[in-house]
Order: sequence, then C-alpha cells, then structure tokens
Amino acid sequence: MIDVLNESGTTVPGLEEHELGECVRFVLDAMHVHPQAEVTVALVDEAAIAALHERWMDLPGPTDVMSFPMDELRPGREDAPSGPGQVGDVVLCPQVAARQAETAGHPVAEEVLLLTVHGTLHLLGYDHAEPDEEREMFDLQRRLLLAFLARPGRTGGGASA
Repeated sequence: MIDVLNESGTTVPGLEEHELGECVRFVLDAMHVHPQAEVTVALVDEAAIAALHERWMDLPGPTDVMSFPMDELRPGREDAPSGPGQVGDVVLCPQVAARQAETAGHPVAEEVLLLTVHGTLHLLGYDHAEPDEEREMFDLQRRLLLAFLARPGRTGGGASA
C-alpha cells in the first residue's frame, strides 16, 4: 500500500497526488519489491523539512527530499521478489522542488517525480556517497523516471528529464 499525504499547504502544478503513489509503485514493481510492501510519501512545507533535516542529518535549512527506511527491504529478483513489509517514508518539499525545477528548466511536476524516484531508491538501500554508487543510483533513477513518464495514458507532461 502506498499512502500519499499532502501536509505542505500547496499543490504541484501538472501533478495529481495519486501520481506520486503510482510512481512509487512503478519503482517498487521494477525493483521486484512485494506488491504488499508499504510506503508513505509526505509532502511537507519548508519549515517541516528543515526541522527533519537538522534533526536527522544535523544540517541546517530545508532540503528537497529525505528518506526514512523501516524494514530494510531490498530489491528482489523477478523470480524471487522481496517479502512484504514497511519499506519506509519519503518526505518531499514542493517549495524546494519548485526552485530546483526552475533552475533545471523543467516542470515542477517532473522534479517532484524525480525526487519521488530518488527517495524510493534510498528506501531500497541505494546511495550516492561514493562516485560508483552515485553513477549506479543516478543512472537507475533516470531510467526509472523516463520509463514512468513515458507510460501510456499518463496525464502529465512529456519526458524531458
């Protein structure tokens, strides 16, 4: 089950909240995670994410996305998906995402979906602290995002990521 909670006080232009859940499910399915695995996606304001950023990372100010893994589920294989469990929480800040999207020159909706994929991969144990980890994670992130954006029947914008 994927829960999406919008506590940010804002909406994301060009993105319906259910698409965040669909994006997480898409990533989990691609990574062969059990269909009953649970994830919560929370959209929060800058003050809330800044408080989380300082508490958990000991870094000041707001950030774009944070991930809080729970049961340490990892990707499975097609013939052996991971078991069910609580994957964890992805916390996103649409206001920070909007600034990043403007700088990158793409729609805010795509930035929020990119952060959703990024946060979900962190829940599954991916990291980007080392150059080889960064290459692996960011390549996978890009492939997953582009595949999600290219799905038939998607109501949002094109795949410019």
